[in-house]
Amino acid sequence: MRVLRGAAQRLSADPPIATEATPAPAEADIEALFLIRGFERLLLDLFSQGALNGTTHTCLGQEYIPVALSPLFEASDFIFSNHRGHGHYLARFGDAEGLLLEIMGREGGVCNGVGGSQHLFRDGFLSTGVLGESVPAAAGMAWSLKRRGGRGIAVAYVGDGSWGEGSIYETLNIASLWQLPLLIVVENNAVAQSSCAERYRAGTIGDRARAFGVRALSIASSKLDEIRNCLAPEIAALRTRPPRPLVVEFVTRRLGPHSKSDDPRPPQLVAELWRSDWEAPLRQHHPALCERVAARVGARLEALRANALQKPFSEWADAR
Repeated sequence: MRVLRGAAQRLSADPPIATEATPAPAEADIEALFLIRGFERLLLDLFSQGALNGTTHTCLGQEYIPVALSPLFEASDFIFSNHRGHGHYLARFGDAEGLLLEIMGREGGVCNGVGGSQHLFRDGFLSTGVLGESVPAAAGMAWSLKRRGGRGIAVAYVGDGSWGEGSIYETLNIASLWQLPLLIVVENNAVAQSSCAERYRAGTIGDRARAFGVRALSIASSKLDEIRNCLAPEIAALRTRPPRPLVVEFVTRRLGPHSKSDDPRPPQLVAELWRSDWEAPLRQHHPALCERVAARVGARLEALRANALQKPFSEWADAR
């Protein structure tokens, strides 16, 4: 696996996920990838039809990150997500129905329709739309898990844009001083809403973390097995006592707009990002397997769509 130090090298990363020289990913992994991608596309379609209101932030292009990490997490771990967190939730629970109903404000939503797209809470999972604020919350949970003993860790997913928030650096300081079992996963897609990284951030994320004595890795590969092989021993070490916090930066891509249609990036850049996406080579090298899984996932999502549109709105949805 190639480990890169700078986001500027993001487009020269290893070929995504599947190559002729490697076996197909497990069917369950492909299903998880297709479920997240299909779910995000379903949301955008529902918005275009006027069946959804408010906003949403899709993780198109980044689906492989939570899918790769999910088997490395345990039931005792607490996952903190962010505004672009549908993939994190689905990789953890597989609950597309509860998430769709929640985003639509319908009865049966995971938070009774109150949380919407960005604010979810369920069984060791919490997401927030407040930029970077999952990190100090995760540090508090990491402190609690450490005091309880056991193997549990706190995991915070953030984007590269959150590294402009002071709370990140205050948390790195405390996490290092207190030796917290904290994993910060940075999905670095090199754009914070509409600003390219080179315009708003000096230095690298890894160097900033290391300045506080926090271990930092940068991963450019999107191959599930390579990611897991690289991070399995690192996360196992985080479960030892005393632990050392860890920052893992994924050099990745955001294929869609910031939310629904706000994407000021040049079309040629977006086209180049799509060419480096994981789905096309996966389908090319394993067509029968992908077709079978995609058909199953597509039927499931269409059934969820039909069911959700028939559900009454939650009496709590107006609280949003």
